[in-house]
Amino acid sequence: MNHAYLTYAAKRLGQAVVVILLAYVFTFVVVSILPGDPITSVLRNPQNGFTEEEITEIIAAQGLDRPIPVQLWSSLSGFLTGDLGMSMRSNRPVSTLIAEVLPSTLILATAGLAVALILAAAVAYGTRFVPKKYGQGLLRGFPSLFLSVPNFVIGLVLIHVFGFQIGLFRVIEPNSVWATVFAAIALGIPISAQIAEVLIANLDHEADQEYAAVARARGIGQLRLFLKDLLKPASLPVVTVIALTIGELLGGSLITETVFGRTGIGSLVQRSVSTQDLPVLQAVVSLGAVVFVLVNLIADLVYPLLDPRVKLVGGAKRRPVTADETSIDIDSVVTR
Repeated sequence: MNHAYLTYAAKRLGQAVVVILLAYVFTFVVVSILPGDPITSVLRNPQNGFTEEEITEIIAAQGLDRPIPVQLWSSLSGFLTGDLGMSMRSNRPVSTLIAEVLPSTLILATAGLAVALILAAAVAYGTRFVPKKYGQGLLRGFPSLFLSVPNFVIGLVLIHVFGFQIGLFRVIEPNSVWATVFAAIALGIPISAQIAEVLIANLDHEADQEYAAVARARGIGQLRLFLKDLLKPASLPVVTVIALTIGELLGGSLITETVFGRTGIGSLVQRSVSTQDLPVLQAVVSLGAVVFVLVNLIADLVYPLLDPRVKLVGGAKRRPVTADETSIDIDSVVTR
């Protein structure tokens, strides 16, 4: 690991920290100027039964009686130390509320990403090696089809067919294995579209290279050629695409949880919005921004290690590129 890479990594890490801080400040400002008064809608709601003394204590504990800049500094300081505040609705630590529902969302998001990768690889393989008479050209249209159908529509179809008609899972048991599998399929299908598009384009490029022609001349089987020779170089740009789709993966998880009735971050956000529980909403949105930034940071740090042709722009001076060298700028989206 040379000095240029360490400099590049430090620069990217510093940028990530700045982006996370700006995202938190932006989220705080947006949440603070939302219409409606959370004190009136939550604390002074007669159904909650709070007395005026209790309301005064809660307002003081939450710091809602202080100026906005002071609230921002206090909230940001707590966020950096892991203190996400107290829920105005349940008067429980926000970190506890998130910890209770986060595992379900992580399981769904991980399974959805796995489905997306498997489906993208299968479609990409078919576009290269399935005979034309069996629908090779049709497979190239699958990514556009996957992208055009919202995941909640896919989820409703899966629930109707496999839940009500076939009976593989019960709707009242959304956390069962089969329910999780079909929720992951509903989440993964739209996400697989972007991955498949990039993978197909790069497979087409790699298949035209001399080493691929030599491998075919040696009589290597199609599956071995795909897995051993074509998939790895064609998958390098997919690392960038996966990082960019993490936001879509998180957003899709919230919708999919609602469709399948799962208890996760989506249900927590829904309750927070309906009750104007600002501390919970602030924490969830900020943690989502942190996850998105960290995943993209990891992708930026891993890509130069996977592909030695990447030039570390910003980490070191660019050396001249000779006629027989290929240079890839990591600061741009890498597609071929």
